[in-house]
Amino acid sequence: MQKGHPQSIILKFFFLFIISLGSLTSFAQETAVKGTVTDASTKETIPYASYIVVGSGKGGRTDADGKYNITIDGNYTQLKFSYVGYKAQVKTIKPGTTQTINIQLQNEAMQMNEVVIKGGKKPKYRNKENPAVELIRKVIANKSKNRMESYDYVSYKKYERMLFSMSNLSDKFKNKKIFRNYQFLFQEQDSTKIGGKNMLPVFQQEKLSENYFRKNPEKMKTVVVADKQVNFDPRFVDNQGLTAYFDRMYQDIDIYDNNISIISNLLLSPIAEGAPTFYKFFITDTIKTQQPQLIELSFTPRGKMDMLFEGKLYVTMDGNYAVQNAYLTVNKDINLNFVRGLEVKLEFDQNPDKRYHLSKSNLIVDFGITKKNGTGFTGERTVTYKDYEINHPPADDVYKGSAALVVAPDATKKSDEFWINNRPEALSLNSSKIYRNLDTLQTIPSFKRTMDIVTLFFAGYKDFGPFEMGPVNTFYSFNSVEGFRLRLGGRTTPALSKRYYFETYAAYGFDDQKWKYFLSGTYSLNNKSIYSFPQNYLRASFQRDTKIPGQELEFVQEDNFLLSFKRGDNNMMTYNDIYRLDYVHEYENHFSYSVGLRKWNQSPGGGLYFSNTPQTLFSKANQINTSEITVGLRYAPHEKFYQGKIYRVPFVDKYPIFNLRYTAGLKGVLGGEYNYHNFMASAEKRFYLSQLGYTDVTLEGGYNVGKLPFPLLSIHRANQTYAYQLQSYNLMNFLEFVSDHYASINIDQNFNGFFFNKIPLLQKLKLREVMSFKALYGGLRDENNPDKNADAMQFVRNQDGVPITHGLNSEPYIEGSVGVGNIFKVLRVDAVKRFNYLDNPGVSSWGFRARVKFDF
Repeated sequence: MQKGHPQSIILKFFFLFIISLGSLTSFAQETAVKGTVTDASTKETIPYASYIVVGSGKGGRTDADGKYNITIDGNYTQLKFSYVGYKAQVKTIKPGTTQTINIQLQNEAMQMNEVVIKGGKKPKYRNKENPAVELIRKVIANKSKNRMESYDYVSYKKYERMLFSMSNLSDKFKNKKIFRNYQFLFQEQDSTKIGGKNMLPVFQQEKLSENYFRKNPEKMKTVVVADKQVNFDPRFVDNQGLTAYFDRMYQDIDIYDNNISIISNLLLSPIAEGAPTFYKFFITDTIKTQQPQLIELSFTPRGKMDMLFEGKLYVTMDGNYAVQNAYLTVNKDINLNFVRGLEVKLEFDQNPDKRYHLSKSNLIVDFGITKKNGTGFTGERTVTYKDYEINHPPADDVYKGSAALVVAPDATKKSDEFWINNRPEALSLNSSKIYRNLDTLQTIPSFKRTMDIVTLFFAGYKDFGPFEMGPVNTFYSFNSVEGFRLRLGGRTTPALSKRYYFETYAAYGFDDQKWKYFLSGTYSLNNKSIYSFPQNYLRASFQRDTKIPGQELEFVQEDNFLLSFKRGDNNMMTYNDIYRLDYVHEYENHFSYSVGLRKWNQSPGGGLYFSNTPQTLFSKANQINTSEITVGLRYAPHEKFYQGKIYRVPFVDKYPIFNLRYTAGLKGVLGGEYNYHNFMASAEKRFYLSQLGYTDVTLEGGYNVGKLPFPLLSIHRANQTYAYQLQSYNLMNFLEFVSDHYASINIDQNFNGFFFNKIPLLQKLKLREVMSFKALYGGLRDENNPDKNADAMQFVRNQDGVPITHGLNSEPYIEGSVGVGNIFKVLRVDAVKRFNYLDNPGVSSWGFRARVKFDF
């Protein structure tokens, strides 16, 4: 299965805490209560009514349909319900049972002897002649003037605080023996809040920045002047990547955007241009006690399972139709994995011109394996804006430089006194202790030992200080050429040197009885770890090992044990001796270039052979020797990623990624036998489609100049494993197609449950629909086609003399798939269909492929 996805890595990190801190499950007498809260007079449901367990402080709010559902630990006997304008009501519950209690709240202004008679059905909701819809359309029409982009210049200071905690911890867990001397780690809060009563903070970050916006030419500049965060042992956690991940999940919330990013999903804003099509709006109150007067506008999705918000907007009635306050949440049944609760609160202040700007935002998300009670994680991000100035041009040098984000050199070195004087709101005593508490937690010997063991299990490396051994999943594998294969390796760490790094492994195949090995030495040119951004290093390496031509894997090693299981015949490999010298240089703006020199000697193994004449197919050429120089360019604007132990995992976002590579073969240099020029270019981008999910599109093309044997042409990415590979052709056999010029398109569509959410029997499963389409157009010039040039290296044939390697003709190779994602929240299964070239030997016209993916 696939590995290395950002969500899985981050979830694994937090599982380290769970495993390290012991068993998290506590059992107590549980009482399950559900029901509906309605108006006693009108019988209409009351959304967002509050309820609380008397004596415990635990509670919540009803959903948009007035329904509630709560599981209570302990022998509590009463629930209290309340809502503004209604008399509170207390109901008796029976501990230890499952029960339904419906509540009818009475309006405080209602005369008890009054009789209200209401006949007929509740009218169907319509947009036409609906005053709430007319109001929201005025809000939408005035969006442009209520946005920052309506001003020529804007500047402001911004304070951000991110807190991530283990949440909903039971008293039994808190009082475990292991925590007897560490009670200071826990914090208590009002248990009616998201996250429950007991919490254990595991991460905190604060950031202060100065921000400048210019309309023409448009540019946004952010200068981070102070940054303070919890730092974990870098042997276990990439601190920079962890921060990037939280920034990706908890982005700034702009109610005026058409789509709002929430935990890596885009949800349609309630004031988007198309909002009246997907939301229902209701005028629920008029607030006349302040100026300007406000209209309370409640909204819910038309379909409760849709990936949409519900909540309330407070709209100014001063002609601006601006949002002064907003409360956003989501239905508990929405198709968001692991999310048990979500709340967004936005506050706006007036500018001198009587318009409004965002002054404070607060986003809280509670995550858990199950929707019911139990230990989980709660993340809270609070952002405060101050010193908001409009149309005051700053100094010209503010916008100098291409980087949109600049971090002051001393940003991470600010004193405690600086933070005390510059925070807009003082931290609570408990919050101010989090940094020191978590530093203390990491010194607990048992915690360090467990982190070390679990890191070995998840990341694949065992740390021994200056050297770490791994990756574990490559220690054992098998294939039809080498048979049973054992491998052992490792690499040095920054504990040995921050300048020099060495990596090695040795492997042995018990069938071919050959040793394979690798050795590399790397010199860091910027005195930073070669695994941290931005990279700037020089590396020399030698590798003697096997390779399957045409197998390109994403974030996994080719000798990964799970990838040993393959379909069909796959007994063709090359034995390779590769000498390399590489230079890599990245820049802060995410442009990078690389220059590489490679001497490559490859010889056939297993069922593969190199033959120069069609008459003597088994008169094998023993070796192909090449020497080449490669220049690569890459540009990934605004890219963020998590740096794992083995590879870097990017967080897929709306920004494109461009690659360009040129390789020149050097005949007569270090034994090189061929002159050639290879060009490759690719572009990839995610397109967000609001309610229809998102589409990942990759375009790629290549061109090879020169007369070459087929192993030096473009061998198209094939996949004979049972794991679904996003960038490979999942029903193409290894070495089936080669080209000297090609173009391809890869489209992967995820609908995020848009259709399944509307099917009653499938709603509860929270499945997601996926589709893909892949097309490859290519070909061979006559000089490289053995069918038209007898001097060209012959394609591989099977035992019956039938070619199994081909060039593409005028018809492109096409395959597609339809599948179901989010099975058990982690599994995607695709039914893949191959549409042409079905007469090639050993091919399958269809098959099932699976992919493990943690996603929200």
